[in-house]
Amino acid sequence: MPSRKPVSGLGMRSPRVMFAAELARLRTDSGRSLRELADEVGWDHTHLHNVERGKSLGGPELVEALDTVYGTSPLLVRLWELAQQGATFRDKYKRYMQLEAEATGIEQYAGSYFPGLLQTEAYARALLWSTPHRAEHEPELEEQLTARLGRQALLTGGSPPFLRTILDEAVLRRSLPHAEAWREQLTHLTEMSALPHVTVQVLPFAAGPHDLLGGSLTLVRRRDGRTAAWLESSKSGELVADAEEAEQRFRLSYDALRDMALSPRESVAFIEHLVKEG
Repeated sequence: MPSRKPVSGLGMRSPRVMFAAELARLRTDSGRSLRELADEVGWDHTHLHNVERGKSLGGPELVEALDTVYGTSPLLVRLWELAQQGATFRDKYKRYMQLEAEATGIEQYAGSYFPGLLQTEAYARALLWSTPHRAEHEPELEEQLTARLGRQALLTGGSPPFLRTILDEAVLRRSLPHAEAWREQLTHLTEMSALPHVTVQVLPFAAGPHDLLGGSLTLVRRRDGRTAAWLESSKSGELVADAEEAEQRFRLSYDALRDMALSPRESVAFIEHLVKEG
């Protein structure tokens, strides 16, 4: 018996492809050009082009704006949510980096390694090159290193966001193989903590267990006051772009860690002691 064929191609298409195709169809049917639509929703036309082609998923703010323009609410938001569920780690991380670049405030908990914004080149290189497949991905790793170091200009440029980083003591006890590179990383951390918009706290082992053990968390405050969350482990990442969900799931956990951690002054003294030890 011949196999049944779907009535349409929709059943064979991924949510991401369906989302992109629906965006393109709606714009075409409305008679708008990409530039006209970009002016209407306040987003760059190149970004809209990438979203319509499935190269980017965009964010909830853009999708809500498009739902309003086309009068389709909440259709596009629902399709975007389905597409998000199938997004790759790279897709999610790219979206997180966009949020980070536009943030007015960033609150981090690092459980295993220094966050990218506070890494020296030597530390970032050691971390990226720790993959067992480094020989196969050398050009890609170099690109990632350049991008990671480039992101740090966010803290030294004009109108930098407020940054609070809580470092688990485990981060400070996992040194680099070369003592000088490790000392450079710790010294860099103390120098960054001296900036008026940067606060560093250490969560000592003596603080005991907590519900973020085994991962890292970043809360990003956007210009409109809403919060997004990025939860990361060594092999996966989860982006929570919905502000209400991000606050409900993670705010109390983060605030509890902040209260358990050493004060900023005690933390700097702790790190300076490690520099002298090393």
